[in-house]
Amino acid sequence: MGLPCVVGAGALHIDEHKGQFTVQVGAKEITVKEGDWISFDGATADVYLGQAKTKDPDPSSPLFVEFMQWADKFRGDFGVRANADIPRDAKAAREFGAEGIGLCRTEHMFFASDRIPYMQAMILAEDEKTRKQALEKLLVMQRKDFVGLFEEMNGYPVIIRTLDPPLHEFLPKRENLMVDLALLPHAGGKEKKKMSEAYGIPAGDLKKRLPLLLKRVEDLHEFNPMLGFRGCRLGIVHPEITEMQARAIFEAAVQVAKKGVKVIPEVMIPLVGFKQELALQKEIVERVANEVLEKAGMKKLKYMIGTMIEIPRGALTANQIAEVADFFSFGTNDLTQTALGMSRDDYTKFSKKYEELKIFTADPFQSIDQQGVGKLIEQAVKLGRSTNPKLEIGICGEHGGDPSSVEFCYRAGMDYVSCSPYRVPIARLAAAQAAISGDKTELSRTA
Repeated sequence: MGLPCVVGAGALHIDEHKGQFTVQVGAKEITVKEGDWISFDGATADVYLGQAKTKDPDPSSPLFVEFMQWADKFRGDFGVRANADIPRDAKAAREFGAEGIGLCRTEHMFFASDRIPYMQAMILAEDEKTRKQALEKLLVMQRKDFVGLFEEMNGYPVIIRTLDPPLHEFLPKRENLMVDLALLPHAGGKEKKKMSEAYGIPAGDLKKRLPLLLKRVEDLHEFNPMLGFRGCRLGIVHPEITEMQARAIFEAAVQVAKKGVKVIPEVMIPLVGFKQELALQKEIVERVANEVLEKAGMKKLKYMIGTMIEIPRGALTANQIAEVADFFSFGTNDLTQTALGMSRDDYTKFSKKYEELKIFTADPFQSIDQQGVGKLIEQAVKLGRSTNPKLEIGICGEHGGDPSSVEFCYRAGMDYVSCSPYRVPIARLAAAQAAISGDKTELSRTA
């Protein structure tokens, strides 16, 4: 997002009643009250009292441009893309030198206030007809989003990932529903209006529909949603979801291509662990793409269909999956979670001790665990290229902006890394340093 952020500030002692916090700095205790200015550096985690003078980074600065040109000369054909979900982020990515979008998370588009009601209607639908009606509304919105991304990335590839998270994430929280349902018989007009706005249900229908909504939320409740009904599993059980997204992608591609913009769409199916999973989803995408392109008279528009390698089975059977994939993109965040059996939301409860004892040589969610997760990645690259020598391979987890991880990806023979727009310069520099320090492995397509 381009915003500095400091997390894990455990040294702070916060007094909510007084509206202040205190922190011990050496022998001195410092108190900061609500309304006081503090400034902080998201790269170093340094925090300063007072309002520092700041300015926005200027990617057009002559010194920056020249330095990056030196880096690009050395990194050669090793690409750096950006993770971007909206045109504004895509524009920033191009300004910082990104050579395409390595990950567009389509689910982020569904959380907007004008879309969430249709997403919820799709999820709550009790039959395919009702579900498709809601999907038709979402198709128009998604198509508009993709048009903006394709226009910003004129001539560069855009990888769009189909719906990934579990459906319950788009619905109200179970606990909130239970509380509101209990309060409903005693609620006044003001409270009912608030509930109506929160759940998108007319105030007069709350008594009837709120229990139904709670039941549906409970039906979708999962003990471990990260390992449950998500990713390609959604598209296999509900193929109409994949069909809608594919139609939005290719209708947008046609619309932009007719304006003279060069469009390179790449559709990515998430959470694949079995060859058949990708084959089933690829069949839907190809069918819809052919329908849209034939209708538009643009059969020659090239596109790719690939997958995210983010669970160990996908990496271990990469040779099978590569038979039906045009590209692999390693989702290193989830691959790290599933390979290490650690939740990135909870591992901080013991990570400090692990770092003290040198069990972690580095935070595995910041820098790739090269001895463990790295071996899965290297094996997947080798297996994938053994059955598909032309396989395009990259990563799209935030590791793509970490210098040591970029160097590892270069050595492993990948074609590109993808990271957040504001980390693109770091990745470009790291790729150049990797190229200077050593050659790619025999896995490289250019070796």
